[in-house]
Amino acid sequence: MTSTDQTPVLTVVSFGYDHQNGEHAPPAHLTLDLRQHFRDPHVQPAMREMTGRDPEVIDTVLSTPGIPALIAATVQAARAFLSGPSAGSLRIAAGCVGGRHRSVVVAATIAAALADLDPTLTHLHIDLPVLARRTS
Repeated sequence: MTSTDQTPVLTVVSFGYDHQNGEHAPPAHLTLDLRQHFRDPHVQPAMREMTGRDPEVIDTVLSTPGIPALIAATVQAARAFLSGPSAGSLRIAAGCVGGRHRSVVVAATIAAALADLDPTLTHLHIDLPVLARRTS
């Protein structure tokens, strides 16, 4: 790299689709929509008020079939993006319904796996109130 080249910047963000008008993810190069394919800890009353920072939620999400493989594939994709000849910044977004459970765990685990790249990890909606489940 020359002195004018910039070090690649990696940002990992978690969010809740229902806090983004239901369908819109924040801008990202890689977006993981976790809403329909992976069980939601929110449906378990004991975990509803918890977040993806709580050990019980972390264990539940990481033991969900498919989640470890998805995380590994995303880490591999991130490394591929950032190793290209024109590597620049990379933004990864992980979204679930409310942005408090699945997306938080997945984003944090991806950031931890890419710690050597000094990622910035942001949880957009973790501190917002728990959303009511839709009945329709």
